[in-house]
Amino acid sequence: MSWKTLPITHRASIPESYLDGMGHMNVMWYTHLFGLATRELFGQLGMGRSYFEANRAGAFALKQMFCYLAEVRAGEEVTIHTRLLGRSEKRLHVMHFMGKGGDVLAATAEFLASHIDMTTRRSSPFPAIVAGPIDRLVAAHGALGWEAPVCGAIKP
Repeated sequence: MSWKTLPITHRASIPESYLDGMGHMNVMWYTHLFGLATRELFGQLGMGRSYFEANRAGAFALKQMFCYLAEVRAGEEVTIHTRLLGRSEKRLHVMHFMGKGGDVLAATAEFLASHIDMTTRRSSPFPAIVAGPIDRLVAAHGALGWEAPVCGAIKP
């Protein structure tokens, strides 16, 4: 698996304040860092703040699955690489890979998000302006030649 070749959607240096009583990064900070990577991904797809405001749209998380593979500790640098796995008319299936030290896969986050019409607060189809970029990236990531280690419980 070559997760390291995927686009980097976030970088961070882990501060002491992120540690829990066991001396490694607390789970809430994985959620935070993966969330920042998601914001960057959405921006790259044309779904940044200005898009959401202009279109009275949003995105809600529906399902998430984290796998913790190696401890992340204070002072370590992490990078998050992101792969689009698929989409339906209203939903987006994404996987993040958190690496540390260049070669160590520390965690993965697989999630399903829904495009939202904020006037009704209900799922709504992706408009063409963002569906096109999503489809192009899904196709590019689908052609990578390796299967993403999905949990199997999340489908768009």
